[in-house]
Amino acid sequence: MSLTVYRKAHFNAAHRLFKKEWDDAKNLEVFGKCSNPNYHGHNYELVVGITGEIDPETGFLMDLKILRDIIKEEVEDPFDHKNLNIEVPEFKNLNPTVENIAVVIWNKMRARINEEYKISIKLYETPRNFVVFNGH
Repeated sequence: MSLTVYRKAHFNAAHRLFKKEWDDAKNLEVFGKCSNPNYHGHNYELVVGITGEIDPETGFLMDLKILRDIIKEEVEDPFDHKNLNIEVPEFKNLNPTVENIAVVIWNKMRARINEEYKISIKLYETPRNFVVFNGH
């Protein structure tokens, strides 16, 4: 029997959406106020889903304390109250759109979670804007 367990997390971070190759006018045209050279911030809400089989011995799909610790180490500690463009190595050369942030988080989770499990990342940038990434 396959099912999915979820763990929610939260982090606050600043970023600027822009391409270094473009001037400020082109960045403003494409990214709007999100290209503000002085950055802007979001209160991100993260939902990590793990899909797999229930272990008949423990009754767990995955120990949620372990998932909590992985999310803290891989996402909350390195991203919370940071400027993503400047302080997070993954975004030195990658535009920190909500789409790219979700893919980076998925990759970080995939590196830590057993391959037998499927992973989904739902990342809210605002209460109305979010992405879901399942690794495809």
